[in-house]
Amino acid sequence: MSKRIKIAKYPGVYYRESPTRRHDGKPDRCFDVTYRDQRTGKFVWEKVGWASEGYSAQYAANVRGERIRSIRHGDILPQKRREPTFADIWAKYDEWLESGRKRPSVDRGRYHNHIRPELGDRQLSRLSPLDIERLKSKLDKKGLSAQTVKHCLALVRAIINKAVIWGLWTGDNPVKRVRMPKVDNERKRFLTPEEARTLLDALAEHSEQVHDYALLSLHTGMRADEIFSLAWEDVDLTNRLIHVHGKMGFKRIAHMTDQAHAMLSQRATSSTEGYVFPARDEEKTQWVSKTYQRIADELFNQDIRDSLNKVVFHTLRHTFASWLAMSGTPILTIKELMGHHSLAMTLRYAKLSPDYAREAVKSVEKMAG
Repeated sequence: MSKRIKIAKYPGVYYRESPTRRHDGKPDRCFDVTYRDQRTGKFVWEKVGWASEGYSAQYAANVRGERIRSIRHGDILPQKRREPTFADIWAKYDEWLESGRKRPSVDRGRYHNHIRPELGDRQLSRLSPLDIERLKSKLDKKGLSAQTVKHCLALVRAIINKAVIWGLWTGDNPVKRVRMPKVDNERKRFLTPEEARTLLDALAEHSEQVHDYALLSLHTGMRADEIFSLAWEDVDLTNRLIHVHGKMGFKRIAHMTDQAHAMLSQRATSSTEGYVFPARDEEKTQWVSKTYQRIADELFNQDIRDSLNKVVFHTLRHTFASWLAMSGTPILTIKELMGHHSLAMTLRYAKLSPDYAREAVKSVEKMAG
């Protein structure tokens, strides 16, 4: 075994160089820590890990600090007890999901399909940024989208953060030191007026409810969940206003077009209590009907591979904003009608406005005289 060399900056932390392993053009270093077992008075040595695996002297110092704190608080020495694995922490997180998430099945699917095979058996003290980078790379090679990979890494981060909050772990979160995949989720496809009429006509032949909430999204820009959360008490037919309850409690006013007003007035003849678009049990509808996507696929998506160019339910909201921009609606008005939290989210529509840049230059010309 190579000679251990003390690192002056970090008491109790040593490194030894490998005669065969290389890292960044230099001999690979393995970091060890040592601390005293107060019961026997003897020093304990523990291997932390190699630099090529993402470990560092700082990380080793953190591990040593955890060991010393455990001994001072009377815990059994770490090497004589089983440290928690990522799967152990997941078990607690899985219990919390039932009350902590609206859709626990989504997180469970990501964990069992993508995360558990790679990290489940790893002890948290052995989990390094390099392990997260390897997970990221393997998920990418599996052909998962950048958005899905990002969701998986975010779930790993959330699980470890919860472990810290619950007192199950006090170490560093390695996900913080990994760059998240860059996601291009800007939807490009919007409908022409002719395509919109074709879609709504086809929906009307199969389901009045699906047709009606699709029409409402197209004419107001409301998201699916906003529509399904809509109660009759939020609908003002007299003044043609809809009080929209958006993300994170954010509220805005949607204005009814003639078609939206006529549709809602018709629905109001049968009921004006509860949800406007209830599920069969009169509870809140949770998902866009499969009927919508089946018809959209048949009409528009037969030969489309790029998901951002496919017609989905969100395309209706995107179409609403695109039509506003093409008709010359001011960008701040579009922002208000869409309920965007930042102007950056709305600016993607600016390029659709034929006179947006031209009018901006004209205003300067007028001021210059």
